[in-house]
Order: sequence, then structure tokens, then C-alpha cells
Amino acid sequence: MPVQAIIDLPDQLYRTLSSHGLSKEVISAEAKKLLGLKCYKDRILSLGKSAEVSGLSLWDFIEFLGENHIAVVDYDDEQVSYELNSVEEMKKAFES
Repeated sequence: MPVQAIIDLPDQLYRTLSSHGLSKEVISAEAKKLLGLKCYKDRILSLGKSAEVSGLSLWDFIEFLGENHIAVVDYDDEQVSYELNSVEEMKKAFES
């Protein structure tokens, strides 16, 4: 069963948002997307779980991350070096 989280907005702020076409449903959807983004960026949740929080499909969430300049793959120098070495070893094995 889902758990509800409630956002309290001052009435005047909600009216301003509403006048710009932001209904309660749109505000809720945007808040979920941003929470998913934050959970992924801060490495609180995996890519799949963050997409689930956001309410988007995995591919739509990946696109949303890109639109917000969040890397889907974020390797440090050591990880990149390890991956490149692995590729070189595989290449040599196939050439033999």
C-alpha cells in the first residue's frame, strides 16, 4: 500500500502556481520527479528505484536526468581505468 507524503503550500503561493497552470496533480508529479532525481544524485537509491519514486519509466527518468545534467554513469578515475583495462584484455583475448 502506498504511503502519502503531503506538501503544505501557503494559499497565496498555491493560487500563484495554479494561475500558471500548476494543478495539485502537476505539483505532485513534479515533486515526485525531483525527489527521484535527488535520491539518485545523492546515491540514496539505485537508478531503478529512483525512477520508481519519480513515477516515470526507466527510460523517461534517464532522459529527465539528462535534461537536468545528472550523469547516469558516474565513474571515478579508478573505475574508468579498470573498465578500459578490462576492454583491452577482452580485445586481446578475441584477437588470439
